[in-house]
Amino acid sequence: MTRPVVGIIGNSHLINNEYSIHGGGMHNSTAIAKVSDCLPLVIPTDPALVNIAELMAACDGFLFTGGRANVHPGLYDETPTEAYGTFDPNRDAVALPLIRACVDAGQPILAVCRGFQELNVAMGGSLYPEIRDLPGRMNHRMPPDGTMEEKFALRHCVRFTKGGVFDRLMGSDAVMTNTLHGQGIKDAGKRIFIDGYADDETPEAIYVEGAPGFTLGVQWHPEWNAANDPVSRPLFTAFGDAARDWKSGKARPALKSA
Repeated sequence: MTRPVVGIIGNSHLINNEYSIHGGGMHNSTAIAKVSDCLPLVIPTDPALVNIAELMAACDGFLFTGGRANVHPGLYDETPTEAYGTFDPNRDAVALPLIRACVDAGQPILAVCRGFQELNVAMGGSLYPEIRDLPGRMNHRMPPDGTMEEKFALRHCVRFTKGGVFDRLMGSDAVMTNTLHGQGIKDAGKRIFIDGYADDETPEAIYVEGAPGFTLGVQWHPEWNAANDPVSRPLFTAFGDAARDWKSGKARPALKSA
Protein backbone atom coordinates (compact mmCIF):
# COMPACT_ATOMS: atom_id res chain seq x y z
CA MET A 1 0.00 0.00 0.00
CA THR A 2 1.36 3.40 -0.92
CA ARG A 3 1.91 5.94 1.81
CA PRO A 4 -0.42 8.92 2.22
CA VAL A 5 0.83 12.10 0.56
CA VAL A 6 1.39 15.11 2.81
CA GLY A 7 1.73 18.47 1.12
CA ILE A 8 4.37 20.61 2.83
CA ILE A 9 3.64 24.29 2.37
CA GLY A 10 6.78 25.81 0.86
CA ASN A 11 8.42 29.20 1.21
CA SER A 12 9.86 31.49 -1.44
CA HIS A 13 13.62 32.15 -1.38
CA LEU A 14 16.32 33.70 -3.52
CA ILE A 15 19.57 31.82 -4.13
CA ASN A 16 22.47 34.27 -4.49
CA ASN A 17 19.89 37.07 -4.46
CA GLU A 18 18.80 36.27 -8.00
CA TYR A 19 17.41 32.74 -8.49
CA SER A 20 13.89 32.20 -7.13
CA ILE A 21 12.92 28.90 -5.53
CA HIS A 22 10.09 27.33 -3.53
CA GLY A 23 11.64 25.33 -0.72
CA GLY A 24 10.93 23.38 2.43
CA GLY A 25 13.17 22.53 5.37
CA MET A 26 14.64 19.04 5.37
CA HIS A 27 13.53 18.51 8.98
CA ASN A 28 9.90 18.95 7.87
CA SER A 29 10.26 16.34 5.14
CA THR A 30 12.12 13.97 7.45
CA ALA A 31 9.47 14.23 10.18
CA ILE A 32 6.70 13.50 7.68
CA ALA A 33 8.57 10.59 6.06
CA LYS A 34 10.11 8.96 9.14
CA VAL A 35 7.65 9.73 11.95
CA SER A 36 4.31 10.28 10.21
CA ASP A 37 5.24 7.53 7.69
CA CYS A 38 3.86 9.58 4.80
CA LEU A 39 5.24 10.76 1.46
CA PRO A 40 6.42 14.40 1.77
CA LEU A 41 5.64 16.69 -1.18
CA VAL A 42 6.72 20.35 -1.13
CA ILE A 43 3.96 22.65 -2.42
CA PRO A 44 4.88 25.76 -4.46
CA THR A 45 2.89 28.50 -2.75
CA ASP A 46 1.88 30.64 -5.68
CA PRO A 47 -1.80 30.93 -6.67
CA ALA A 48 -0.73 31.29 -10.30
CA LEU A 49 0.68 27.73 -10.18
CA VAL A 50 -1.73 25.79 -7.95
CA ASN A 51 -5.36 25.84 -6.90
CA ILE A 52 -7.05 24.64 -3.75
CA ALA A 53 -9.17 21.87 -5.28
CA GLU A 54 -6.19 20.31 -7.08
CA LEU A 55 -4.04 20.41 -3.96
CA MET A 56 -6.71 18.73 -1.86
CA ALA A 57 -7.21 16.06 -4.51
CA ALA A 58 -3.47 15.37 -4.74
CA CYS A 59 -2.71 15.23 -1.00
CA ASP A 60 -4.07 13.41 2.04
CA GLY A 61 -3.00 16.10 4.51
CA PHE A 62 -0.98 19.30 4.77
CA LEU A 63 1.86 20.53 6.97
CA PHE A 64 1.82 24.32 7.27
CA THR A 65 5.43 25.13 8.10
CA GLY A 66 7.32 27.96 9.70
CA GLY A 67 8.90 30.71 7.60
CA ARG A 68 10.65 34.06 7.91
CA ALA A 69 7.91 36.02 6.16
CA ASN A 70 4.84 36.82 8.27
CA VAL A 71 1.14 36.76 7.49
CA HIS A 72 0.23 40.17 6.07
CA PRO A 73 -1.51 42.20 8.82
CA GLY A 74 -4.00 43.59 6.31
CA LEU A 75 -5.59 40.13 6.39
CA TYR A 76 -6.65 40.77 10.00
CA ASP A 77 -7.38 44.49 9.67
CA GLU A 78 -4.10 45.85 11.00
CA THR A 79 -1.85 48.43 9.32
CA PRO A 80 1.58 47.08 8.29
CA THR A 81 4.53 48.58 10.16
CA GLU A 82 8.21 47.70 10.33
CA ALA A 83 7.49 45.62 13.45
CA TYR A 84 5.47 43.17 11.35
CA GLY A 85 8.56 42.20 9.34
CA THR A 86 8.50 40.91 5.77
CA PHE A 87 5.58 39.32 3.93
CA ASP A 88 4.86 36.63 1.34
CA PRO A 89 1.45 37.48 -0.20
CA ASN A 90 1.58 34.45 -2.51
CA ARG A 91 1.89 32.08 0.44
CA ASP A 92 -0.97 33.93 2.17
CA ALA A 93 -3.10 33.52 -0.96
CA VAL A 94 -2.59 29.75 -0.99
CA ALA A 95 -2.30 28.86 2.70
CA LEU A 96 -5.26 30.70 4.21
CA PRO A 97 -7.98 29.48 1.82
CA LEU A 98 -6.44 25.99 1.87
CA ILE A 99 -6.69 25.92 5.66
CA ARG A 100 -10.34 26.95 5.58
CA ALA A 101 -11.16 24.36 2.92
CA CYS A 102 -9.39 21.59 4.87
CA VAL A 103 -11.14 22.55 8.11
CA ASP A 104 -14.54 22.38 6.36
CA ALA A 105 -13.77 19.07 4.62
CA GLY A 106 -12.06 17.36 7.55
CA GLN A 107 -8.80 16.94 5.64
CA PRO A 108 -5.89 16.71 8.14
CA ILE A 109 -3.67 19.71 8.78
CA LEU A 110 -0.78 20.25 11.16
CA ALA A 111 0.21 23.91 11.56
CA VAL A 112 3.66 24.86 12.89
CA CYS A 113 4.97 28.32 13.91
CA ARG A 114 3.97 30.57 10.98
CA GLY A 115 1.46 27.84 10.11
CA PHE A 116 0.04 28.15 13.65
CA GLN A 117 -0.43 31.87 13.02
CA GLU A 118 -1.95 31.17 9.59
CA LEU A 119 -4.48 28.81 11.18
CA ASN A 120 -5.55 31.52 13.60
CA VAL A 121 -5.79 34.22 10.92
CA ALA A 122 -7.61 31.89 8.51
CA MET A 123 -10.29 31.46 11.16
CA GLY A 124 -10.63 35.23 11.69
CA GLY A 125 -8.04 35.83 14.42
CA SER A 126 -5.29 38.43 14.76
CA LEU A 127 -1.60 38.55 15.73
CA TYR A 128 0.76 40.64 17.81
CA PRO A 129 3.73 41.83 15.69
CA GLU A 130 6.34 41.26 18.42
CA ILE A 131 5.69 39.16 21.52
CA ARG A 132 8.85 40.28 23.34
CA ASP A 133 7.60 43.89 23.38
CA LEU A 134 4.52 42.98 25.45
CA PRO A 135 4.64 43.51 29.24
CA GLY A 136 5.53 40.33 31.10
CA ARG A 137 6.39 38.31 27.99
CA MET A 138 9.68 36.53 27.35
CA ASN A 139 11.69 36.72 24.14
CA HIS A 140 10.43 33.79 22.06
CA ARG A 141 12.73 34.48 19.11
CA MET A 142 15.52 32.21 17.89
CA PRO A 143 18.79 32.95 19.71
CA PRO A 144 21.04 34.92 17.32
CA ASP A 145 24.16 32.91 18.15
CA GLY A 146 25.10 29.29 18.71
CA THR A 147 24.84 26.00 16.86
CA MET A 148 21.58 24.75 15.34
CA GLU A 149 21.26 22.36 18.26
CA GLU A 150 21.55 25.30 20.67
CA LYS A 151 19.05 27.40 18.71
CA PHE A 152 16.48 24.58 18.67
CA ALA A 153 17.11 23.57 22.29
CA LEU A 154 14.16 23.20 24.66
CA ARG A 155 13.66 26.61 26.26
CA HIS A 156 10.31 26.86 27.99
CA CYS A 157 7.38 24.91 29.36
CA VAL A 158 3.99 24.67 27.65
CA ARG A 159 1.03 23.82 29.89
CA PHE A 160 -2.04 22.19 28.36
CA THR A 161 -5.65 22.12 29.50
CA LYS A 162 -5.95 19.20 31.93
CA GLY A 163 -7.82 16.38 30.21
CA GLY A 164 -7.82 18.32 26.93
CA VAL A 165 -6.74 17.31 23.44
CA PHE A 166 -3.01 17.98 23.81
CA ASP A 167 -2.83 16.62 27.37
CA ARG A 168 -4.25 13.29 26.19
CA LEU A 169 -2.20 13.25 22.99
CA MET A 170 1.07 13.90 24.83
CA GLY A 171 0.23 11.95 27.97
CA SER A 172 1.14 15.01 30.03
CA ASP A 173 -0.32 18.42 30.77
CA ALA A 174 3.12 20.10 30.74
CA VAL A 175 5.96 19.68 28.24
CA MET A 176 9.20 21.45 27.30
CA THR A 177 9.52 22.94 23.82
CA ASN A 178 11.84 25.04 21.69
CA THR A 179 10.83 28.57 20.72
CA LEU A 180 11.77 30.45 17.55
CA HIS A 181 9.00 32.94 16.81
CA GLY A 182 8.49 36.69 17.03
CA GLN A 183 4.74 37.00 16.52
CA GLY A 184 1.87 35.36 18.37
CA ILE A 185 -1.87 35.20 18.79
CA LYS A 186 -3.60 38.43 19.85
CA ASP A 187 -7.27 37.51 19.36
CA ALA A 188 -8.22 33.88 18.78
CA GLY A 189 -10.13 33.19 15.59
CA LYS A 190 -13.64 31.80 15.47
CA ARG A 191 -13.66 28.22 16.84
CA ILE A 192 -9.95 28.40 17.68
CA PHE A 193 -9.48 26.79 21.09
CA ILE A 194 -6.24 27.70 22.84
CA ASP A 195 -5.28 24.44 24.53
CA GLY A 196 -1.75 25.31 25.68
CA TYR A 197 0.16 28.33 26.97
CA ALA A 198 3.77 29.18 27.78
CA ASP A 199 4.44 30.33 31.32
CA ASP A 200 4.18 33.96 30.16
CA GLU A 201 0.63 33.26 28.83
CA THR A 202 1.65 33.21 25.17
CA PRO A 203 -0.66 30.79 23.28
CA GLU A 204 1.31 27.75 22.11
CA ALA A 205 -1.17 24.99 21.16
CA ILE A 206 -4.51 25.30 19.38
CA TYR A 207 -7.17 23.32 17.55
CA VAL A 208 -10.42 24.12 15.75
CA GLU A 209 -13.45 23.28 17.86
CA GLY A 210 -16.00 21.11 16.09
CA ALA A 211 -13.76 20.43 13.07
CA PRO A 212 -14.47 17.00 11.56
CA GLY A 213 -10.77 16.28 11.00
CA PHE A 214 -7.30 16.72 12.50
CA THR A 215 -6.65 20.48 12.87
CA LEU A 216 -3.84 20.97 15.39
CA GLY A 217 -1.43 23.89 15.56
CA VAL A 218 1.67 24.49 17.69
CA GLN A 219 3.74 27.65 17.99
CA TRP A 220 7.03 25.80 18.49
CA HIS A 221 9.01 23.73 15.93
CA PRO A 222 8.29 20.03 16.53
CA GLU A 223 9.98 18.98 13.29
CA TRP A 224 13.40 19.40 14.94
CA ASN A 225 14.56 15.97 16.17
CA ALA A 226 11.00 14.71 15.69
CA ALA A 227 11.93 11.03 15.76
CA ASN A 228 13.49 11.29 19.23
CA ASP A 229 11.67 14.11 20.97
CA PRO A 230 8.88 12.80 23.27
CA VAL A 231 6.67 15.79 22.42
CA SER A 232 7.22 15.80 18.66
CA ARG A 233 6.86 12.07 18.03
CA PRO A 234 3.24 11.67 19.21
CA LEU A 235 2.23 14.82 17.33
CA PHE A 236 3.63 13.63 13.98
CA THR A 237 2.48 10.05 14.60
CA ALA A 238 -1.10 11.20 15.20
CA PHE A 239 -0.95 13.41 12.11
CA GLY A 240 0.23 10.45 10.01
CA ASP A 241 -2.61 8.31 11.38
CA ALA A 242 -5.09 11.04 10.40
CA ALA A 243 -3.63 11.16 6.86
CA ARG A 244 -3.99 7.38 6.59
CA ASP A 245 -7.60 7.64 7.71
CA TRP A 246 -8.24 10.33 5.08
CA LYS A 247 -6.62 8.21 2.38
CA SER A 248 -8.90 5.31 3.33
CA GLY A 249 -11.98 7.50 3.11
CA LYS A 250 -12.40 8.53 6.75
CA ALA A 251 -11.97 11.80 8.59
CA ARG A 252 -11.55 12.13 12.33
CA PRO A 253 -10.24 14.74 14.77
CA ALA A 254 -6.97 14.10 16.58
CA LEU A 255 -8.95 13.52 19.76
CA LYS A 256 -12.35 14.73 20.82
CA SER A 257 -12.25 17.63 23.25
CA ALA A 258 -13.02 16.78 26.85
